[in-house]
Order: sequence, then structure tokens, then C-alpha cells
Amino acid sequence: MNIEKLARLDLNLLVCLKVLSEELNVTRAANRLCLSQSAVSKNLAKLRSQFDDPLFIRNAHGLTATPKTLFLKPKLDNLINQLELLTQPEHFTPDTSDYRFQIAAVESVYPLILPQFLPHIFQQAPNVTISTHPWGDQTFPLMQRGEIDLGITGKDIDINDAKLTMLPPSDICEQEIYRDNQKCLVRNNHPALNKPWNLESYLKQRHVQVRCDGNDRWLLDYRLADMGTERDIAITVPDFNSAASLCSYTDFVFTAPSHFVELAAQQLNLSVLPLPLEFPPMAYTLFWHRDRENDPALSWLRAMIREKTNSLR
Repeated sequence: MNIEKLARLDLNLLVCLKVLSEELNVTRAANRLCLSQSAVSKNLAKLRSQFDDPLFIRNAHGLTATPKTLFLKPKLDNLINQLELLTQPEHFTPDTSDYRFQIAAVESVYPLILPQFLPHIFQQAPNVTISTHPWGDQTFPLMQRGEIDLGITGKDIDINDAKLTMLPPSDICEQEIYRDNQKCLVRNNHPALNKPWNLESYLKQRHVQVRCDGNDRWLLDYRLADMGTERDIAITVPDFNSAASLCSYTDFVFTAPSHFVELAAQQLNLSVLPLPLEFPPMAYTLFWHRDRENDPALSWLRAMIREKTNSLR
């Protein structure tokens, strides 16, 4: 380790570089940093000398990051997050804390899980901030880097099923919140509503698929493949609400967790059908990194979520 070289690094400059890389605009960066534009420009000049690179190129709309900045950004994000963790107090006092929680969640969590605990969070900790992020294939790496505090998504219960769909890394802790089964969503007056509803008629339909964790296939598709058959996927979309909306003006079928299907049916005036085959439930699960196991703020938040979601079980 080159202590002398590290000692010459100015942490304030690194924070400035992080904010500039996010804003790509000197004025906005100055506002976030509570500095003048000239101070940010001077910091940028020092950073260019430090890294022997222009770092940003001016354009008509602000700044464009150079390849060097793009290379530095994920490392800088990780460093700043780790430094931020070092500054957190050893004790968490909800009524005075201004902690900013970073939570990743699959879309179906919002109508079911969040209403159970979110109001209580702000009642007890009125000054905290919660920033939510979509669940995706980078959520676990972000959690490992400290950029995401907690995650909530569906997980297949059987370990062999999870190996096919989503098996968390070994350094990720988890706790089950709620189990749910799958149902089917179709438009009112769908032709299938006037005929026997079974696996044969289900497979004759065209289907909407939601991309989960970056994958176009989930456990249902693997189960059908084991049976020597498959669904006819007409369209793959990124989120549950888009899939439900498609069912309102097409004959597509959307298979999703029952609580979401029931809610969407009420909101969009759609019809609900059972999934016509035996299929195991999935578990909405809370995830966090083991290095944050004893973090006071996250321990409080996990306890709050566990307590307030007990009624779902």
C-alpha cells in the first residue's frame, strides 16, 4: 500500500468527482455540493491534474464523461458508499435520524408489502428518506457493494427450483415475508371464459411475460418444459402493470402472483382465472448483505418490516 500517494488524495475532490459524474452539469453539481460554480470548476481542474485526464468534455448541454471517468465511476461509487457507512452512528435513533435507505423491490411488492410497513416507518422515523430501485440482475452486486441496503422480491421455495431461477450469492442473507400462489388475468369477455378452463385451453392462449431478474423464463416455463410443452409467449414486458394493461385490450393471458392479479382485476375491470396446473407457491423474501447484519439502521428497518408483515402470513 502506497500510504504517501493515498495521503495526497483529497476526499472532497473525490466527492466532487462523484457528483459531477452523476449530474454532468457544473451548476447542478455546485447546488448539490453547496458550493459556487467557480469552486466546482477549480476542483475539476485539480481532479484533472490528479488523474492526468480531462475527465469531462463540455458539450451544448453540459458535460460528457471521458472513458477514464466511466472507468472510475463504479469504483468511486463503491468507495463513497463504504466511507458513508463508516460515518454512520453506532446507535440508530429513529425519531431524530435522517438516514437515507436504499431499497430494491420487484414491482408486485408495492401494492402488497410496502403498505404494511411504510406508514409505520415514517411515523417512527419522520426524517428518514427512502429511495426505491427496481429489482434487476444487478441488485445482488449492488447489495454486495453497499449501494443497496435491502431488497424484496419473489423467490422459489425449493432449492432446486431456486437454482433454475434465482439463487442468491452466499454472502446474501434472507428472510421469508409472505407466500403467494399464481393466478391468471384476462380481459372481461375473453373467449376462454365461456369454455372449460384447463391446462389444454391455457396452453392454447397467447401469453404476456414479465422479464424477471433479467430473464425471460421463470419456474413455470421450466415446469412446462419438463412436461414436454411450453406457453406461446406473444410479448415480453419489463413490469407487471404493463402486462396487466395489455390484457385489457388483447386476448393475452398474464400469469402472476394472486394478490397482484386480484388488485389489477379490480383496477382495470379484468377477470381472474386459476392457474390450471399444480404449481408451488413463491415466497416474497427480504435480502441484505451479511456485512450489514449488525448495522443499527438496517437492523431497525428489518425488524420493522418483519413485525408489520406478520399479518400477511
